[in-house]
Amino acid sequence: MSKKYLAILTILIAIILDQVIKIYVKTHFILGEEVVVFDWFKIHFVENNGMAMGFEFGGKIGKLFLTFFRLFAVPVMIFWMFKNIKKKNHNGVIVAIALIISGAIGNILDSIFYGIIFDNSNHKVATLFSENPYGEIFQGKVVDMFYFPFIENAILPEWIPFVGGDEFTFFQYIFNPADAFISVGVALLFIYSNYAFPKEDKV
Repeated sequence: MSKKYLAILTILIAIILDQVIKIYVKTHFILGEEVVVFDWFKIHFVENNGMAMGFEFGGKIGKLFLTFFRLFAVPVMIFWMFKNIKKKNHNGVIVAIALIISGAIGNILDSIFYGIIFDNSNHKVATLFSENPYGEIFQGKVVDMFYFPFIENAILPEWIPFVGGDEFTFFQYIFNPADAFISVGVALLFIYSNYAFPKEDKV
């Protein structure tokens, strides 16, 4: 398989997988509903207005800024990916960039369209292509569902400054496939950093 087709196939599969999972959760779970797969892995449906892992970012204005930043970043990443394809760079670098692009597009789709194609998930399962959508274009909420509380409700030792005696959960963040693709892509760029960011030979 050529590097170009590898990149395109990676992006298409990742975006489709991301959206299928999000739409399934949105249309089968009530907001806050949780299914325990294992003690350390749960499907827990939440929505957020901002960044990855449920972080918020400056209300509506911040959300618009973040969405348009992603819309600007995606073409830049695509240009970088095809530049690496043209240079016949390592497949690890190509896949890494493709995964980051996929993750960004996946969350962009949520932010732009989910507010106008879904109704509210509070106390009921949402309807796809609802006549009473919950929001406006560019104001959709990002759907998150993967929760890995490897250590849950542990009590931190009293001697730890500021947080001693508080409850502690690891890993407490809830994320979605798009977030995972971005994280894996960044990790691959780190692994293949010698290929992704080659040092120029000094004259």
